Amino acid sequence: MKDVPRELIDFFERYDAFYVIGHKEPDGDCVGSQLALASLLRRTGKDATVCSSGPFTRTEILAFENRFSSVVPAEKASERAAAVILDCSSLGRIGSVAETLPPVQMAFIDHHAAGAAAGEVVYIDDSAPSVTVMILRIIEAMGQKPTREEAELLLFGLCTDTGFFRHVDETGAETFAAVSRLVAAGASPKRAFHQMYGGKSLFTRKLMGEILMRTEPHFDGQLLVSYVTLEDQQRYGLASRDSDMLYQLLLSVSGCEAAMIIRQESETDCTVGLRARERVDVGSIAAQFGGGGHRLAAGLSIRGRPDEVLEKLTAAFAPFFDVD
Repeated sequence: MKDVPRELIDFFERYDAFYVIGHKEPDGDCVGSQLALASLLRRTGKDATVCSSGPFTRTEILAFENRFSSVVPAEKASERAAAVILDCSSLGRIGSVAETLPPVQMAFIDHHAAGAAAGEVVYIDDSAPSVTVMILRIIEAMGQKPTREEAELLLFGLCTDTGFFRHVDETGAETFAAVSRLVAAGASPKRAFHQMYGGKSLFTRKLMGEILMRTEPHFDGQLLVSYVTLEDQQRYGLASRDSDMLYQLLLSVSGCEAAMIIRQESETDCTVGLRARERVDVGSIAAQFGGGGHRLAAGLSIRGRPDEVLEKLTAAFAPFFDVD
């Protein structure tokens, strides 16, 4: 992993107030890194407001929603204020919050190589397993140690982005060294696991069964695709948001290299989740359609009905498979 740039530490020292902003449709890594960084800034004497366009549709992060502002508070804008954009490297990914963001200096912190970050400071490390690990390194570079709450948030985000370490391979020694430091600071892997996978309703398990029944193979089973309809959204509400466990089940099928879940959000729009085992770079596929993510986990929003989206995105997988 890359060292924290000195100019980023200078950036935090230079300003008095910060807008800590993540991408729209946040996940655990985004939420955990925002809240932990804001906590660090506050205990070092800074003002920090965490902002998110939402929606907080993932059940594992729903409890954090009331800690975020959906707009940048106008009364805090000043020459001594700056913005920190986390877990994305483009203002186009932060959603409606961008409409209320004043013209302030910005720093981007991300572990995705995609995007075109343009700020006073850019700290991008695509070798980092999560942005929360990068925040841990920032805390330490500033001569601090994470509080217990910060450690819990950082471990949660790390577990989220690694699929509870399923995506960590033989190069992951630094990842587990970071886990050791977080556990020493009071974080509990047991609590993180329950936060990610526990507390689900019976409806979520029933819907997961329906989604699995709809799954269709493509490219001789190398790609598995399923979908969630508007009717599902109405019947199950938040329960219809697919979980990491659903991707686990699909990717565990023999011969499967990638999985795609299409979620119909309206009559004209869908969101899509993409996951891969090793061979397929789903981050590059998502980027073709204006989305983002990293090599083994990515997502996007796209106009079209589920059948139209399926046709477009399935074709984008063809270069990764042997197609006659």
